[in-house]
Amino acid sequence: METLVWVLHVIVAIAVIALVLLQHGKGADMGAAFGSGSSGSLFGASGSANFLSRSTAIVATLFFLTSLGLAYFGLQQHKPASVLDRTPVPAQSAQPAAPAPSQDSGSKAEDIPQ
Repeated sequence: METLVWVLHVIVAIAVIALVLLQHGKGADMGAAFGSGSSGSLFGASGSANFLSRSTAIVATLFFLTSLGLAYFGLQQHKPASVLDRTPVPAQSAQPAAPAPSQDSGSKAEDIPQ
């Protein structure tokens, strides 16, 4: 399944490149706006989307979806592990630790009358 998504991804990537290169650039009509032709705006006439622009949008959506599919497959193979899972647990001693002897801390709190 992953191989199929890889092949589809490469084909769609090549299709996106081809469709973008086939389209007529908006900057090509810029000279027409300054007197050498009749154009509706500075960057050319903004008409409805033609076949190439709609095809580019569809193929770009397919490219996005195959990219998400490849990311999903990548996460399934390499699950992220916690750093705490990789640290060794220290061995516990057989006898419990002895309580610390109480030391006189030098506090005079016991001498305060209540």
